[in-house]
Amino acid sequence: DSSFLHFHELDCDIGGASSCESVLSLNTEKILNQAKLIAEQKRFPFATDNDNTNEDLAIAYVLIGNGLYDEAIRHFSTMLQEEPELVSAIYGRGIAYGKKGLHDMKNAELALFELSRVISLEPDHPEVFEQRAEILSPLGRISEALSDLTRAIQLQPSARLYRHRGTLYFISEDYVTAHEDFQRSLELNKNQPIAMLYKGLTFFHRGLLKEAIESFKEALKQKADFIDAYKSLGQAYRELGNFDAATESFQKALLLNQNHVQTLQLKGMMLYHHGSLDEALKNFKRCLQLEPYNEVCQYMKGLSHVAMGQFYEGIKAQTKVMLNDPLPGQKASPEYLKVKYLREYSRYLHAHLDTPLTEYNIDTDLPGNFKDHWAKNLPFLIENYEEQPGLQPHIKDVLFQNFESYKPDVQELICVADHLGSMMQYETPGFLPNKRIHRAMGLASLEVMQAVQRTWANSKVRMNGKTRLMQWRDMFDIAVKWRRIADPDQPVLWLDQMPARSLSRGFNNHINLIRGQVINMRYLEYFEKILHFIKDRILVYHGANNPKGLLEVREALEKVHKVEDLLPIMKFNSKTRDGFTVNTKVPSLKDQGKEYDGFTITITGDKVGNILFSVETQTTEERTQLYHAEIDALYKDLTAKGKILILSAELGEVDAICNLILSLVYYFYNLMPLSRGSSVIAYSVIMGALMASGKEVSGKIPKGKASLVDFEAMTAPGSEAFSKIARDWMNLKSISPSYKTLPSVSETFPTLRTMIEVLNTDSSHCLKKTIVVV
Repeated sequence: DSSFLHFHELDCDIGGASSCESVLSLNTEKILNQAKLIAEQKRFPFATDNDNTNEDLAIAYVLIGNGLYDEAIRHFSTMLQEEPELVSAIYGRGIAYGKKGLHDMKNAELALFELSRVISLEPDHPEVFEQRAEILSPLGRISEALSDLTRAIQLQPSARLYRHRGTLYFISEDYVTAHEDFQRSLELNKNQPIAMLYKGLTFFHRGLLKEAIESFKEALKQKADFIDAYKSLGQAYRELGNFDAATESFQKALLLNQNHVQTLQLKGMMLYHHGSLDEALKNFKRCLQLEPYNEVCQYMKGLSHVAMGQFYEGIKAQTKVMLNDPLPGQKASPEYLKVKYLREYSRYLHAHLDTPLTEYNIDTDLPGNFKDHWAKNLPFLIENYEEQPGLQPHIKDVLFQNFESYKPDVQELICVADHLGSMMQYETPGFLPNKRIHRAMGLASLEVMQAVQRTWANSKVRMNGKTRLMQWRDMFDIAVKWRRIADPDQPVLWLDQMPARSLSRGFNNHINLIRGQVINMRYLEYFEKILHFIKDRILVYHGANNPKGLLEVREALEKVHKVEDLLPIMKFNSKTRDGFTVNTKVPSLKDQGKEYDGFTITITGDKVGNILFSVETQTTEERTQLYHAEIDALYKDLTAKGKILILSAELGEVDAICNLILSLVYYFYNLMPLSRGSSVIAYSVIMGALMASGKEVSGKIPKGKASLVDFEAMTAPGSEAFSKIARDWMNLKSISPSYKTLPSVSETFPTLRTMIEVLNTDSSHCLKKTIVVV
């Protein structure tokens, strides 16, 4: 690469092995010999026609090459006193200041001053512009560095210059332009594993995972021991949801360097989100042995311990993260922002480990402001906050339970739960299977089934310290309880239980589909559907507000095939010049002809073509009440029909019940009443309530189109349309008779301790046993 950067390498090449010795052992004779060789071959920048001057300059360059920067600066300065415009000496002195260290601003300023003088004297040398960019970029002056590199490329394009400029565009998050530069660099020199890796990363950051994987593989063909390429390949597979391929790539990186901290961290996080907490912990512990102050590994270690019920170790690790206060003016890490919430929540969970789950309620126990700040991911600045009491020594940590230690009927229950949970897995890129969530939500659906059956047989349930007939929220609360404990990192909270002030402002559930150049892979299949919807709404809007321009708008819309194609259409109307929002409507079943607000689609764009394409649901008090009334009416109908079914077992009732369940959940999805986890919670309620009616979901959620149940509900024109789509893939069949004899989930796991125990237990035996699912 550029001569100044690796001058000492050239030096070693010329002088043989001896010149690579420490400079302190170099005697004057050796320095002069090296300088003579370099001077004769003019192997330094801006050599002159004078042999003596060249030899003098070469001495200073040898000093730079051997790390004696102050001596080199003095040598160049002496020469410049005699000849003030000796370009090579000005350039060399600039290099030496830069090499001395940019942490001292004085060195940086002097280096820039010298290089700018060289440019004014010799404006056509690309290496000087590149050199100045090398100093500008670490100072954060990226746009100046970019214009220097552009000038260097105009003077003499090279693979290195394109790669260098691509890296700066990459740092600036302009992945499209960065990609173009890496591509040009590779066209000039195809054997560049680093440029190939970065090309892959420009795909990765735009959500183009399959293209990223191809580039990472190409980089590995060029350099078989390229750890960063294996690490990035693992990360791309993880984002795709391909656990086995990701594991293999991370393993290969660790075989090359078992102490590669980034890989240990990424592999640990993947294992956590796969539900393999024990394995994840090993990676976080190893990471912390190598890097004791690694905040991500420390936070994840604390989280893994708490999720497994090891509260003492968990809170110890969390406290270490809390001690890492950011310096003044420094941005706090996401882990630092989250850790106080996790510690408070962990203390609460620990205090309630052995309290019957029916006797308390997290939503009413946790302080309102705490929940509000936690769900919104705000810094922990809560006025008059009273901390949760510390750990009480008489409450012991959760101990590991062997699968064999459970009675055979409970083993059967666990295996059936694992099977049911796997039916809820999205087969879409971006969703990593999580066996812990599968188990939790499988148990949730069985508990919903049992609770609904009891309700239809007129039995009461005990919830939140009261015995009463089950309401629809109680049914969802069963699933909420299991989802919460499966991953305590995520605040799964009812939004209508937030403080009144927070609700009056509206609580947003926000999903970015495209932000800048970053595409959210998970929702790619829905872009077209949402685009059609937006085009229809634009026509309606212009029909009402701009009838004269309607034809022009219609013609323009015919050319719209991608979201970004909408940006020029915004300009047709002064109100939408900077962007527009479109609301979906949800028709009421209770009051025919009435519509509720669904979700809001927002599109904005800037001059460069970066866009924000997002959807959000705004949970205000008024909107919540409208949806609640709808769900209340459907639940009342469902309970009445369920009671008839229990008595008569008429087939017609089963069909009507199925539609009522799907309609009820259709409104739940559109309301999005939880801060996290609404999707899997609702699906486990669908499965559980259907099983209560004697029907079981035997079909998996399909790949590709119609692959995300929540988005299907949110983009369906009404509840009937959603029911039809869902029934198409659910492939309902009669429930296995063995389900009726399974033990009661709520009685088998009556406390947090028993819930955590069952989520921790290894069930690889289930694969050996044949699950009775007829």
